[in-house]
Amino acid sequence: MIWRFLNTGLNTGKFNMQLDEQLARNFDFNSDSPIFRVYGWKPFTISLGFNQSESDFNIPKIFADGLDIVRRPTGGRAIFHAHELTYSVIMYMRDQGPRDIYHSINNALLRSLRMMNIDAHLSPENENFRKHYQSVNSIPCFSSSAKYEIQYQGKKIVGSAQRRFGRVILQHGSFLLGTQHRQLTHYLADHIVDKMNIVEESFTAITTEAETILDRKVSFGESVEYIREGFQEEFNIRWEDIGSESVSQLIDGKVTANEKD
Repeated sequence: MIWRFLNTGLNTGKFNMQLDEQLARNFDFNSDSPIFRVYGWKPFTISLGFNQSESDFNIPKIFADGLDIVRRPTGGRAIFHAHELTYSVIMYMRDQGPRDIYHSINNALLRSLRMMNIDAHLSPENENFRKHYQSVNSIPCFSSSAKYEIQYQGKKIVGSAQRRFGRVILQHGSFLLGTQHRQLTHYLADHIVDKMNIVEESFTAITTEAETILDRKVSFGESVEYIREGFQEEFNIRWEDIGSESVSQLIDGKVTANEKD
């Protein structure tokens, strides 16, 4: 099976989210070749779920500290994107529904992590997930796990979200490499600062990252190789690398790399 592979490196939040959405909207439904993209964030960026309110956050402080904020085309809650590998999969739904696709992609991610000597597992469904999601403690995406998300010793290490564009699925998510994602708590709005201790405890108690598990730094480049290999084995993939010219054709020139505004 042929998958198209795209490594766009580090870019702004606006570029990253626009590219994921444009690749999904412009996906050729006649194609049997999903698109698999890996990327990072420069500057570090807080992304909000599609329906999440910006009022949860101190926007002036975010910009004053040289960070960015962007809204994802998918749902879920806020993520502080720093030292991580972010992936996206764009594919046409044929024989599988969204839940099956979510499960199969997370199985590939799980295989990748185990190749890195991270003995991760898929989470069971959180019976209180909906109640938790509605609480202040759910402001960070990594404060809870839904069914089939990836955990290490009960702590979440990969978070993912989906959106359908007709019969095309966009799934993207974050594989935490370093501890910087916990800094999300520094940028909460004043009206929820009194809840800060709850949020910080959530990060400490139920999230983890490759650096902590392996007791060493894990680079973006190293993680890309493992993720690519894990997907290749899980789906029996033959990779077709996408060059910059092909990307421009896919998105009709609507997004420019390293876009600043």
